[in-house]
Amino acid sequence: MGRLDVTVGHRNRVHVRGGRIRIGASEPWFEVGQDPVIVGRNPACQLVVEDAKVSAVHVEFVATEEGVRVRDLGSRNGTYVGDVRLGEVVLANACSLRVGGTTVQFEPAGLEKVSVSSIPAFGPLVGQSEAMRHIFERLGKIAPTDLTLLIGGETGCGKELAAKAVHDHSKRAEKPFVVVDCGSIPPTLAEATLFGHERGAFTGAIDRHISPFHEAEGGTIFLDELGELPLDVQPKLLRALAERRVKSVGGSTYKPFDVRVIAATRRDLVRQVNQGAFRSDLYFRVAQVKVELPPMRSRIEDVPILVRSMLKDLGGEAIYDRVSTTQIERLMRYDWPGNVRELRNAVQVAYALHDGGELDIASHLGALAEGGVPSEGGLVGGGSLAAAFVGSPFQDAKRDVLARFAKDYFTHLAEVSSGNVSEMARRAGMERAHVRTYLKRHKLDVKRFR
Repeated sequence: MGRLDVTVGHRNRVHVRGGRIRIGASEPWFEVGQDPVIVGRNPACQLVVEDAKVSAVHVEFVATEEGVRVRDLGSRNGTYVGDVRLGEVVLANACSLRVGGTTVQFEPAGLEKVSVSSIPAFGPLVGQSEAMRHIFERLGKIAPTDLTLLIGGETGCGKELAAKAVHDHSKRAEKPFVVVDCGSIPPTLAEATLFGHERGAFTGAIDRHISPFHEAEGGTIFLDELGELPLDVQPKLLRALAERRVKSVGGSTYKPFDVRVIAATRRDLVRQVNQGAFRSDLYFRVAQVKVELPPMRSRIEDVPILVRSMLKDLGGEAIYDRVSTTQIERLMRYDWPGNVRELRNAVQVAYALHDGGELDIASHLGALAEGGVPSEGGLVGGGSLAAAFVGSPFQDAKRDVLARFAKDYFTHLAEVSSGNVSEMARRAGMERAHVRTYLKRHKLDVKRFR
């Protein structure tokens, strides 16, 4: 049967093409490298523009192998080259950009050799892709410091694992690591949940609740899904982080705390800043350093090493020999909407049901468990989708396909969201009531996914 080991050449150096930017002909140049350079009106931006037409965080420049990537951050007045408004482009030639009423000059630089770590893991995070090795090196440098860290990435990418790994490699490792899921806090209880409350402070406060900032004393507090925090609570959190002290709801005194702050979000917070949904000063307070975890679909070469690592965690590393080449190829053709979490779930189920033969992971991938993982030609092992309905009237076939898709879609959505209807609604871009309608129609009980 055999198995497939995909090994990527571990380049110790890669070529990156950066550049430099400046405002006006008489201002000094600002170098653009691999760390993002944000241009905006906020004083915390790397390049500050004093122009009322420029947004607080307006546009981002970062060096890549192809050239300098320019990304407008949802600014109010846009970023232009000539008469063309940009969303995201790569610049390779000298040009002038317009942000608000200000001209930004850009000049490209030559190719520069940049060292890339050969470290294949950081704590429980593993990977051999260039993107992940760069992240491992960056996290390794950040961990021993007390810098606040913002981890971005889609749901299921491993943001909490990364935060815990940073804590475990820090001088605070022997102290608590406390997780606060901002996305699950009812808006009316956000302040009491973050800062604690006294008994009787409000209706339902039958006991005293200690602030997680004090629970994590000496250690690390992880603010997961920070982008979901209500706008009216954000200035209170900003004040707490700035003063390193909090006052409980119903309390009369401020109590200091000593914690390292790590936050995570699946949202683009800089765009939320420009939309007025997130405070720019809080963003820059929590994002002293920012790391973006890539989705699985952009690090597909990491599938073999991830499968091996997950089996090792389950105590069955030797069973990796039962993962065939065909199986790995199917996994590498999948688009991974649930990211690493979805792969872990599939590996766990396949391992639990393994009967000594081939370890079949692909058949346990969420909504595609019944039909298999799609290949270029349609359904794996089953020909094209249309062929399955030959002989049925078109309208009947169309109705059956849509019904099957809807059931599979919401089954998978429930799995990757752990049965959380609010999270399902956010991922689907629908109202919760509509999600519940589909769940009821297809007899899907979210409790079994929790």
